[in-house]
Amino acid sequence: MTFDPETTTFLIAGPVRIHPRVLRAMSMPSLNHRGDYFHGIVAEIRELLPVLFGATGHQVILSGSGTAGLEAVYASLVPKEQRTVVLANGNFGERTDQIVRRYSSRVTTVSAPWGKPFDPAAVAAALEGGDVGAVCVVHNETSVGLANDLAPIAPLVRKSGALFLVDGISAVAGIPEDIAGWGIDAVVAGSQKGLAAPAGLALVHLSDRAVSALHPGTFYLDLAAHLKSLEKNDTPWTPAVPLFLALREALLLLKEEGLARRLERTHRLAEASRGAADALGLALFPDRAHASDTVTAIRNPDGMGDPELRKVLEREYNVLVQGGQGALTGKIFRIGHMGIADWPDLLVTFAALERILGKAHRLPAPGAALRAIVERMP
Repeated sequence: MTFDPETTTFLIAGPVRIHPRVLRAMSMPSLNHRGDYFHGIVAEIRELLPVLFGATGHQVILSGSGTAGLEAVYASLVPKEQRTVVLANGNFGERTDQIVRRYSSRVTTVSAPWGKPFDPAAVAAALEGGDVGAVCVVHNETSVGLANDLAPIAPLVRKSGALFLVDGISAVAGIPEDIAGWGIDAVVAGSQKGLAAPAGLALVHLSDRAVSALHPGTFYLDLAAHLKSLEKNDTPWTPAVPLFLALREALLLLKEEGLARRLERTHRLAEASRGAADALGLALFPDRAHASDTVTAIRNPDGMGDPELRKVLEREYNVLVQGGQGALTGKIFRIGHMGIADWPDLLVTFAALERILGKAHRLPAPGAALRAIVERMP
């Protein structure tokens, strides 16, 4: 079988498969982004964004990837005079540390091994030094398939008085995120993850406290400028118009399904993926108690790297999953099951994995992975 991007079973950790309705929405002829029609689209998006975040508040749409959203938040909210505490236990946590250091010379990093959760005591110790203006954390670390538990960290941040700034790019609409309950002041979502829209937009939710604390950072990503323009359903600079059209349609699809139902489906798919991996004798990379619901990271079998596993999935079975990053390259593969991913995607992927392992004489029990999936289907 030849790899075909139009028909592939597409389960990387983002961008994710896009619904035909969303694709069609982008085929609109060019629009005047300063005209009434486009302003009406922006108004609809603003009304729909609380469905995505599960919360009302100040919400911004940025033309740029999720990283642009992170840079906007850190540039606008990382304090210049106080310390910023960054929590890092994966590739994206380390990226946060790199971005924050562009805007502050007073950064304290709390690290944990990749795939391991943070020790709340270590976080508390970093905060006890005082003079902390912001705490930055990645909610869902796709590089290692781990969801960081923010519930025990949130009270520590609240007690310190610091702003709580969260990278929710692969968490929003994929795993529960209690913005109000955890006192999150800023959370960034990426259009290409749980929402299942095309890559290229960042969505930012801000608390009242965060809005009051905004300061000039970058020009293009100045959150205060975007908030001011959005009051008139406008954008300060030229927006990615086709992506806004796709965003509106993806938000409508999410509203039709309901956020709770999407979260539940994503959780069921994650449980099925973990069960199927167990049935194949494959080990998860992260601490199982903290395994992500949006992406499952699995250790490669001994002696089988990307050429023997992931590349065979792509070349012979038209199934696309993702490899490891950095030091984990060739050591793990990652299956994304967020957005509009569904049961047929998992069945095809694990059937192909069974076939590959069977040919390598590494299959414990034929059909066991598929049974593990079917048993968890609603």
